Amino acid sequence: MAWQLLVRRAVYNYMAFIINKDTKVMVQGITGCQGKFHTAQMLEYGTEVVAGVTPGKGGRYINGVPVYNTVSEALLNHKIDATIIFVPAPGVKDAALEAMSRGIKTVVIITEHVPLHDELDIIAYARKTGISVIGPNTFGVIVPGQGKIGIMPHTIYKPGPVGIAARSGTLSYEIALNLTQAGFGQSAVIGLGGDRVVGLSFSDVLSIFETDPLTRAVVLVGEIGGNAEEDAAEFISKMNKPVVAFIAGKSAPRGKRMGHAGAIIEQGRGSFTSKVKILSSAGANVAELPWEIPNLVRELLN
Repeated sequence: MAWQLLVRRAVYNYMAFIINKDTKVMVQGITGCQGKFHTAQMLEYGTEVVAGVTPGKGGRYINGVPVYNTVSEALLNHKIDATIIFVPAPGVKDAALEAMSRGIKTVVIITEHVPLHDELDIIAYARKTGISVIGPNTFGVIVPGQGKIGIMPHTIYKPGPVGIAARSGTLSYEIALNLTQAGFGQSAVIGLGGDRVVGLSFSDVLSIFETDPLTRAVVLVGEIGGNAEEDAAEFISKMNKPVVAFIAGKSAPRGKRMGHAGAIIEQGRGSFTSKVKILSSAGANVAELPWEIPNLVRELLN
């Protein structure tokens, strides 16, 4: 019991940047099908969803959560720490900028197919103002036992010592479940997003886990395409905590997009072989199959 209390306090202190039991969340696009469903799921997990925003539908209640026409109206009535965006792709830029310009410091963008130039504008604004953007095209973030801002199936997660940073949602769910079943809970699980341009990078998330006293090992779930994993390798080489990595897309044909917008090998960049090579050289333990990860974690933590 004393250990569990220590865990709760430590997560609160060191993962507060992400989410804790006191984080107050707004849902933009709350009246849509996905917004309604995942608001209910977040509430069920204990996340404090205090407001929703859908222009023209203010005055309603969704799962007991009041709906406002604008972010400004929501902020007049509630303290809001973070927002999650379910707005259709053409409206994501306006929704994100509206939230960020009103001072909301954590923005989770679930929507996929956001136009590239809109993503560039969102990320540029976030970096200029010191705001953390998770996504676009992300499954969100969960700190087990504290709360979640996202769409992940929360029943598979348990509090524990393994941090997970992932580009792939469904693959990260499988790995988290395998870890939980093997007795390894998670300190936090963060989805970077599968698009070519995203907010938090692998290095950003790895730096959080490196300084978090509850995280004893990190699992990096990558995929072909782009250079996110190559950039992370430089940071991994300087980490004190062990890293296990898995790269999806080994059999993907060159030049063909596989699932995510960012999962494409172009002009020899972002191949499976190059990512595995550079991560291994940096000191990461690279698993060939997802279900090998719990055993690798066990070896590193024993």
